[in-house]
Amino acid sequence: MNSTQFSNFKLAAYFDTGLLKYLFFMSLTLLYILILCANVLLIVIICMNRSLHEPMYLFLCSLFVNELYGSTGLFPFLLLQILSDIHTVSVPFCFLQIYCVYSYVCVEFFNLAVMSYDRYLAICYPLQYNTQMTFNRVAVLIVVTWLPAFLVVVGTVSLTSSLQLCGNIIDNVYCVNYSVVKLACSDTTVNNIYGLFVSGFTVCVPLILILFSYMKILKVCFSGSKQTRQKAVSTCTPHLASLINFSFGVCFEVIQNRFYMNSVPNVLRIFLSLYFLTCQPLFNPVLYGLKMSKISNNIKAYFVHK
Repeated sequence: MNSTQFSNFKLAAYFDTGLLKYLFFMSLTLLYILILCANVLLIVIICMNRSLHEPMYLFLCSLFVNELYGSTGLFPFLLLQILSDIHTVSVPFCFLQIYCVYSYVCVEFFNLAVMSYDRYLAICYPLQYNTQMTFNRVAVLIVVTWLPAFLVVVGTVSLTSSLQLCGNIIDNVYCVNYSVVKLACSDTTVNNIYGLFVSGFTVCVPLILILFSYMKILKVCFSGSKQTRQKAVSTCTPHLASLINFSFGVCFEVIQNRFYMNSVPNVLRIFLSLYFLTCQPLFNPVLYGLKMSKISNNIKAYFVHK
């Protein structure tokens, strides 16, 4: 057993870009500022306007809070690493980042599942919607969206942090749980089994719920009136676009961690591994801000008033 106690991990995906690192730094700083401004603006708009205190918009508010949480778990760290000449991260901070990133992914999928359930009730049972989707139920669903995700990821980080490691080189630009597990000298069977459980619980369960909801919505749309179809399209299109965009990014990151990807150019690999953490937090507020008429109208009214 050649295990060693390491105080830090080395991030091997970084390479020398010369003076271009300042361009990358400025670009990512601008992107982070846009993410912060867009999400905070929509959270404030939803919280300050009573007309938006409806279940759909409260779930959106939860989604935007998660975008702030996930992007903050990455961007400050990434910006420091770009300017640094030595790309290392302390072991405790690495596990903290793993916790933030993985809990962000879990909350995102749960939030999208709850939103699809909300649309299912609104479109398939419009007369019973207000009695079923009460404020108390909305509060419970938001807690269910966040709490299990945080608890499940505690188990992931605890199991990984207890492993004996034979190396400290992570082939990525940020900390990834599977990359740390691959460095282990000790048996990782429990980690793999728990990883499958977490994947099923946080990805498969929400996707099954989303699929069920949309099957019911499509059934009502095909048998319903034109007005029903228009309502379904206007409220479901942004949700589907968000789901597809996020699933694509997460899918590539999973594939990259599990398979040999050296044939893919390094720059492309880095971009796609960061996609779900950099594009989704800006994609959602822009998409919903433009597509949801009540939100866009309130934004216009806010700036005109100012």
